[in-house]
Amino acid sequence: MEMQVPAFFSNKKKYHKLTDKEVLSLAIFAEEEDSKIYQQYASYFIKDFPETSKMFQEMCDEENEHRRLLLDLYKTKFGDLIPFIKREHVSGFYSRPPLWLKKNLSLSIVRKEIVKMEDDAANFYYDAAQKATDPDIRKLLGDLAAIESKHGDNATLKLSKIESSSTGNDEIKKDEKQFILTWVQPGLAGLMDGSVSTLAPIFATAFATKDSHTTLLVGLAASIGAGISMGFTEAVRDDGILSGRGSPIKRGFASGVMTTLGGLGHALPYLISDFYTATVIAMVFVLVELWAIAWIQTKYMKIKFTKAIFQVVFGGSLVLAAGILIGGG
Repeated sequence: MEMQVPAFFSNKKKYHKLTDKEVLSLAIFAEEEDSKIYQQYASYFIKDFPETSKMFQEMCDEENEHRRLLLDLYKTKFGDLIPFIKREHVSGFYSRPPLWLKKNLSLSIVRKEIVKMEDDAANFYYDAAQKATDPDIRKLLGDLAAIESKHGDNATLKLSKIESSSTGNDEIKKDEKQFILTWVQPGLAGLMDGSVSTLAPIFATAFATKDSHTTLLVGLAASIGAGISMGFTEAVRDDGILSGRGSPIKRGFASGVMTTLGGLGHALPYLISDFYTATVIAMVFVLVELWAIAWIQTKYMKIKFTKAIFQVVFGGSLVLAAGILIGGG
């Protein structure tokens, strides 16, 4: 079949103004795109998560079958020339994130997203069926709406079965471990470094000068410099292949950003011109940062909260005290 670019290509057409012919064309391209998304998921996860990959392949095959039914009906009703109408050409139609973005999603996020994808498709077919004037088109769209509405539940059921199996349970644990290795550990190291190591220079400057502006400049320099250093160090220390820690770019980004944020937390209060007010607020932020570090250690690293609090508060207090003593002296 040939594809024809409609006259309204340059200007989005409102969804409720589409004709039966245009709705079928839109549905065909939507099914093609969803099929490609599921195919990409299947290919991306086949090595580490074979059971989930198999489910995505099955969903890809189902979307291809829907596409075939739509194509057959379109050919019967309107011939071989299909208007080139995709999601982005229609105002008010649901969208999908670009495929290249989906490659960076974790397995847990993808599993949640497929339910939304099926719900979006079901709502589209239901609405389209209500406005269709041709009885055959109305019937097919209504049938697809019923099928798609069950897909979300079926996907949830399949995921539950996968998760309850030994292989699926291993996949979940592996996914969680990869998330911790790639994002949590580098981010936590960065947050600890940014929050604790910058205490001494920032508060030493604060008590030495008692000037908010000078302290702010030192705090910004220390935080941003530490972030760049930590991010670069994490990114080049290993490529993640042998260690299994994942993409060095992701790890470097997590470490660099969290390091910077850790330092900025008690540097930005010095935007306040009154030195003593800024210092009190900065110390409150220090407590919040230390609590956040302890919470992350408890949630992801399985360290007891009391032990984590003691460690970070004790270490942070020593660095803070050193900065105050040096600056006050």
